[in-house]
Amino acid sequence: MFISVGPPADGMPRISSRYEGLGVGFAPYLQPPGPGVIRWTVGEPGFDTPEEIVREAIAALEDGETKYTRGPGSMELCQAVADYLSKHHSIEIGAEDVVITPGAKQALLYSFLMTTMPGDEAILLAPAWASYEPMLQLIGAVPVNVPVRRDNFHPDLDAIRAAITDKTRMILINSPCNPTGAVFTPEELQEIVDIAVEHDLWIVSDEIYARLVWMDYPHVSPFALPGGSDRTLIVNGWSKSWAMTGMRLGFLTGPSDAMKAAMKSQANSASHVPTFLMRAAAVALDCDDSVEMFNGEYVKRREIMMDGLSDIPGLRVVEPEGAFYVFVDVTGTGMTDIEFADGALEAGVQLIPASLISGGEGFVRISYAADEEAIHEGLRRLKAWLLD
Repeated sequence: MFISVGPPADGMPRISSRYEGLGVGFAPYLQPPGPGVIRWTVGEPGFDTPEEIVREAIAALEDGETKYTRGPGSMELCQAVADYLSKHHSIEIGAEDVVITPGAKQALLYSFLMTTMPGDEAILLAPAWASYEPMLQLIGAVPVNVPVRRDNFHPDLDAIRAAITDKTRMILINSPCNPTGAVFTPEELQEIVDIAVEHDLWIVSDEIYARLVWMDYPHVSPFALPGGSDRTLIVNGWSKSWAMTGMRLGFLTGPSDAMKAAMKSQANSASHVPTFLMRAAAVALDCDDSVEMFNGEYVKRREIMMDGLSDIPGLRVVEPEGAFYVFVDVTGTGMTDIEFADGALEAGVQLIPASLISGGEGFVRISYAADEEAIHEGLRRLKAWLLD
């Protein structure tokens, strides 16, 4: 599905051609389904925002924190982010090099604006999150999709090297990955850093799922690896780990000169995030008990989903290593991913066919962020449909 510009309405000037053919990714399959349909589509935590975070937001409102504030974010919150990154991810940055953004997506947009010019190429590891490609196209950059390995969805390092041209400016990575659930190893990430150093490229590292790792090895940021700190922009936020999707809070950090440019992007677009939410965001960074509780539930839901899908003939399931998605190969059923998703919807389960993004043909993305009851019932419906 694409946005078509077409002729302008009577009396309306023509819309910029930059929107012509711009994809909308998964959007058609993210619409709320009909009554009674199990929803395995939305990448949203299946929990309410922790109470202490909500209380702090309310208290900030009651204290009158509704005025303009420092554009990159309050120094208190920026320092809290710096402390958090040091504690959890061994990333050492200063508070002055943190920009609090209206969601991680805005941080991505600033990163793309800083690292590419119109006509420049950006390498994506496909299949990648559906918004990356159209966001790059929107600013005139050229996305270059490099397929990952099909056995585990990890980077194909030789393919990355082969894709680099004199127009390449940036490599975009997302680990843990949406949609595949892959968590790249420290060794793989070091090789990507080495490639970036060799070719003088930026790395944009989308780390929104950094706390959702189910493997023995931890999430590692390329920023923390040798050679990475001078060329890595870190994108993260509060949506996934603390169930705060609707608050639209993200952050961007990286080399000081890049952050000065990011601050200019923010000053001339969003200005700053809602002032009263900054106190809530700072409180969230200390809510480790909530993160651990959420993650414990995700592990259980992941096991239920994996066990159920593995019992269905024709499906090939790679164990997800992080985030809360399963990327399922449905070609063994004899159906395309679109046909499978449409059939599942008729059976009462909403899925996302991955051919809507580059490199996703033959797969469907399933979110196991839903509650256990919805997972059990959805599996029952799929089995009834496919095994009938």
